[in-house]
Amino acid sequence: MTTSLPAPRAILFDLDGTLADTAPDLAAAINLLRAARGLEATPYPVLRPTASAGARGMIGASFGLSPDDAGFGELRDAFLDNYEAALAVHSSLFDGVPGMLDGLVELGLGWGVVTNKAARFTDPLISQIGLAAAGCVISGDTMAHAKPHPAPLLEAARRLGLAPEHCWYVGDDLRDIQAGRAAGMRTIACAWGYCGPVEPLGWGADYLLESPQALLEVVRGVVREAGRASLAA
Repeated sequence: MTTSLPAPRAILFDLDGTLADTAPDLAAAINLLRAARGLEATPYPVLRPTASAGARGMIGASFGLSPDDAGFGELRDAFLDNYEAALAVHSSLFDGVPGMLDGLVELGLGWGVVTNKAARFTDPLISQIGLAAAGCVISGDTMAHAKPHPAPLLEAARRLGLAPEHCWYVGDDLRDIQAGRAAGMRTIACAWGYCGPVEPLGWGADYLLESPQALLEVVRGVVREAGRASLAA
């Protein structure tokens, strides 16, 4: 589903499962919690698909508890403490992300990060994982509301000095697409993240793309076409 929105002047990204593969360190934090309780580790393939949901996803997959269940809060706090102590040990940018970001800059576009991850984790991770050049970083507790509310995306656009319709938002979770659409931005579901290639088909994103390079090619094509239209006007 594509829209008639103008060519982008900036691309905004979710963090976990979009720019960065943070699942290894999230999984290590939850399994450290299990080890402290004398439990066997939860297999990584079980945990990885839930990484974008943070503590809620990890605790749900590993302990079978939801935020409304007794004991969830205690597990969440301990899990987050474990994660904060070792949040950039095995995490890395997805293949193709550095080149894609460089390509956006070469096109004259800005880029930023909008995540539901709390700032206590986002800020040190951004600096350690190679994303310090972001034009803005909005964490889950920067605003009064987190995604799928559009407020974080609108704040990112404001900090970049752009109207929302001049920004695109890229993510690997339904909440990302909902937030982007609510903010009036073009939305891209990234199949290279934790959601895989099938799940986002019903989300209503403008694009479903298989790789960071594919994203760069789409943006490059739209920017090129907008330049031609401007010359012809």
